[in-house]
Amino acid sequence: MLIKLQMPIIVEGKYDKITLENLVDTLIISTDGFRIFKNKEMCDLIRTLAQTHGIIIMTDSDGAGQVIRNYVKNIAAGGKIINVYVPQLKGKEKRKATHSKEGYLGVEGLSKEILLETLSKYGITGSENSVNTKKITKADFYALSLSGTENSANNRQKLMEHLNLPKNLSSSALLDVVNTLYGYDEFVVIAEKALN
Repeated sequence: MLIKLQMPIIVEGKYDKITLENLVDTLIISTDGFRIFKNKEMCDLIRTLAQTHGIIIMTDSDGAGQVIRNYVKNIAAGGKIINVYVPQLKGKEKRKATHSKEGYLGVEGLSKEILLETLSKYGITGSENSVNTKKITKADFYALSLSGTENSANNRQKLMEHLNLPKNLSSSALLDVVNTLYGYDEFVVIAEKALN
């Protein structure tokens, strides 16, 4: 069973994201490594999330992970940030042919038990979530002409621009983001305003 969290988690890469998706139910954003340095829209999204819901930063324990963590902390300054530091364990990820430069396992290489224990150590257990709000669904997106309709792609672009979100989010990614940022009723009002 997945741990349900309100705060999104920021990780370095897509394999870190895939690993955590098997443990937690929340929005997980990959910085795509150092690409975040040139991705203004992603930086804006992370800043918005930090200021509205707070963010959890969970990068690898090596030097590159620390550089990315510091960058995310700077762009999210003023928002709520929980820094989760994974243990430095020597090893090699299964999908890689060789060890990383510093020889430590990244988030993707750590066991489920170690990751859950690490989250718990920082007070992230899911028990702090007592709010049960109605989720925005794909059917809602269809009803609002945000997916499956003639102008849905254009409407999603208008909405993302209105919300100052990255313009390249898929409809599924956009759904994840709006469910993190807004309650159902609030989102419907925002969407109708953005599209009219």
